[in-house]
Amino acid sequence: MTSPLGLIAGLGELPVQIAQVATDREQGVYILRLKGFEEPALAEYPGEVVGIAEVGRILKAFKKAGCQQVCFAGIVKRPDFKALKPDLKGMSLLPKVLSAARKGDDALLRVLVETFEGEGFEVIGADEAAGNLKAGGGLLAGEQPDEAMLDDLRKGAAIASAVGRLDIGQGAIVCDGLVLCVEAQEGTDAMLARCAELDPKLLGTAQARRGVLVKRPKPIQERRIDLPTIGIATLEGAARAGLAGIGVEANGALLIGGEALVRRAEELGLFLYGFPEDWD
Repeated sequence: MTSPLGLIAGLGELPVQIAQVATDREQGVYILRLKGFEEPALAEYPGEVVGIAEVGRILKAFKKAGCQQVCFAGIVKRPDFKALKPDLKGMSLLPKVLSAARKGDDALLRVLVETFEGEGFEVIGADEAAGNLKAGGGLLAGEQPDEAMLDDLRKGAAIASAVGRLDIGQGAIVCDGLVLCVEAQEGTDAMLARCAELDPKLLGTAQARRGVLVKRPKPIQERRIDLPTIGIATLEGAARAGLAGIGVEANGALLIGGEALVRRAEELGLFLYGFPEDWD
């Protein structure tokens, strides 16, 4: 591979990991950081800052840089469509984008993938671009969850599957069989913060942790974009909410941080667990 990877990047650890991997394997990377969501750690790499609706500029920049593969990664909040400033290409796509946006995030992401593929780019998933980050199955960190925690994981997996089928979100928090939170547009970190503010009687503590966060892809999801991601910040948020652990669908989530992630989970007294795809 001689052409650089084209990376459309938002905030967070994942795009940084992808940029580092592409550099280490001498493929190189050209990064278009989305305005308003510029990850500071990416400023050292070749690229530029672009508006989220400047589709023509994005396509031209990648072609000029010689990119053949394109990857989307990082945290980007749904934009205020009324405030967008599209270029000509973006303007031509706007009716299709708005129609897809009304159907949900996954429909919107599929439009983006189709647009780039239509321009001759190969769209690859963050799991492929960042190396071996996919979660395996079974216990991944910490102590084996007991039967009560496994029951919470199973219920959380079913809830996450149900809300994902409706294109609402990818996660849920369950404690002693009670659904405490369901993820929607606020994202995982905000959901965990909201959970931490609930009645303390519903939550565990650092000394006696209870409950689980469950994350899994939506059943309808375009898996090359927006796979669930667990990083250090997720662990910290789960710990503040008194949770005992985090469950993710095996081969359906990305774990950012490798051994450092495992060590931090164990320091916080959390388990990480990869549950089977048929848990729904």
